[in-house]
Amino acid sequence: MNSDFQGKTAIVTGAAHGFGRAICRALAEQGAAVWALDVVGDELAQTASQCGGATGSCQARVVDITDAGAVQSLVAEACAKHGHVDILVNNAGGVLGQVGRPLETVTPAEWNAILAVNLSGAFYLCQAVAPGMKAAKDGRIVNISSGAGLTVSLTGIQAYAAAKAGIISLTRQLCHELGEFGVTVNCIAPGFVRSNANTERQWEAMGEQGQQALLKNIALKRLGTAQDIANGVLFFASSKTGWVSGQTMAIDGGK
Repeated sequence: MNSDFQGKTAIVTGAAHGFGRAICRALAEQGAAVWALDVVGDELAQTASQCGGATGSCQARVVDITDAGAVQSLVAEACAKHGHVDILVNNAGGVLGQVGRPLETVTPAEWNAILAVNLSGAFYLCQAVAPGMKAAKDGRIVNISSGAGLTVSLTGIQAYAAAKAGIISLTRQLCHELGEFGVTVNCIAPGFVRSNANTERQWEAMGEQGQQALLKNIALKRLGTAQDIANGVLFFASSKTGWVSGQTMAIDGGK
């Protein structure tokens, strides 16, 4: 167990499956008190269950992170119990069932929905935990972007690419705003990982030829796992990275 996380309070969004579940499990195993947030209640309960027996703990809360008021209420509840939030992992996101289409056919509602869950929600969480972190003169914020934020998106969804690039820019901006208070803000840009139902559908849609082409462009010639992303979060969230901030680390097997 890493003593860095004993007694620490962490909030992880998008915790019902995939990266979020792996991150919750990793932090709880290292002794953190984890608050797991998502809108998918049944799968979120499974996440909390999988953290049972860990040195730390995991509390599941159904929260819509696109609702700024709901976010503030959740953070207030966590702070009332623990004093303040030490670690925030903004992992929630996705394509909301959308598929790539010509930009002239995308509706405002479709565009805004993806920006809300991938970018605005992260902003609301940062906004809510910042006062406590600033007062404590310490804190770790880890944002999960995507390879789509660094280059073109495999999905072809314009809003997703824009939102994930926005997460990287938000990371740099908040790094400078919060740095004087001892708060670090970093970002992970995962490559393609078969971690949930959406990525499984993407993988199958590629067909054997597309799958092989994807693997050929990865230096390590294999896909990663959700645990690889969780390991990156543990790195950025630890006390050993106190002079690392504003960074975006691609965890993608090498491109």
